[in-house]
Amino acid sequence: MPRSLLVLSLLVAAVAGSWLARSAMVRWRDLRSAQTYELAAEARPVLVRAGAAALCLTCVSALGVAVLLGERGGRGEVRTVAAEAGSADRAVGAAPASPSPSPSSSPSAASAAPPAVAFADVGRAAGGELMQGAVPGPDGRVRTVRVWLPAEYGKNAADRFPVIVLHSGTPGRTADADLPDVFDGVASAVQQGKARPFVVVAPEAPGGTGHPCDLVAAAPQAVADDAALRSAIGAAFRTLPAGPGGWSVLGVDAGAPCAAAAGLARPDLYGAAAAVSGRYDAKALAGAAAEAPGAVAPRLLLAAAKRDAAALASGRAVQAALRDAKSLAQVRTSEVVQDYTPERERLRLVRVAVQYLAEQLAG
Repeated sequence: MPRSLLVLSLLVAAVAGSWLARSAMVRWRDLRSAQTYELAAEARPVLVRAGAAALCLTCVSALGVAVLLGERGGRGEVRTVAAEAGSADRAVGAAPASPSPSPSSSPSAASAAPPAVAFADVGRAAGGELMQGAVPGPDGRVRTVRVWLPAEYGKNAADRFPVIVLHSGTPGRTADADLPDVFDGVASAVQQGKARPFVVVAPEAPGGTGHPCDLVAAAPQAVADDAALRSAIGAAFRTLPAGPGGWSVLGVDAGAPCAAAAGLARPDLYGAAAAVSGRYDAKALAGAAAEAPGAVAPRLLLAAAKRDAAALASGRAVQAALRDAKSLAQVRTSEVVQDYTPERERLRLVRVAVQYLAEQLAG
């Protein structure tokens, strides 16, 4: 067989093997996440893809040996093989290698632009698709970010969706890990015609403390501009442009103080915020609203179940503190939700919160 065909076959086998191996890993993660969301998943697709990847690896090894045995024609022949490999790279969509790479220029070219974040499918929830990726945080440390795509996301490739940033109050975890039914509340608001579909972004809460939102609530003026998160989401998904016209923030239970602080301190980033069943530092939040950048008034919903006396009292204290500070913040409360179980009340509260966010962004 001509050496050029050997090299081309080698590259094709390598690319196919890499794709199959990655696909097998994705399916393997699906199996691991299936138990979390009570989904049925089969092991057969993983085994088939892994076997095919192993077969491609065998072909790569055999073709590599054949190419090496054929390289006996001196330097001129080696340069010919390198040129053929470069053309084969272009044929399969890879970047051709430079004939004489410069050690000083290669690192600068690699660091010119940050690599795009890859999000992998990790399961399904509330009729939508759940994706996961790793995005640098404001402190530079990489953290897990989960993205829930509603069922409507795949229906029209031209549609762009508003975003809810869902805060977690548990260090080192995303909000859906503690509240697996939170996406059901979001989907329920859409199904009942009370809100348009949202893409929900759930970043992992930082570590270093047992209650990360307590620190944020104590100093909400320090709420970070999470530019890396907005860039990664905007590049990977069809979302509305980052900013108050299309992005909002939500927190439930321990994550509620984070959402309240972000909404009051950064109305330049979030068009509305909703905090559900939280406990708040009213004085600190009032100070954050007074120092918020820009002339746009923050918009915040404080929601709690009718039986949750502590959350109701805490929300009213925030409302009173903002009023006493003559803040421009527009604060609403929801105090009428009641149901048979706390879980059902939480689902209804999330539905109320999503309806509020949709109304505020639309306005």
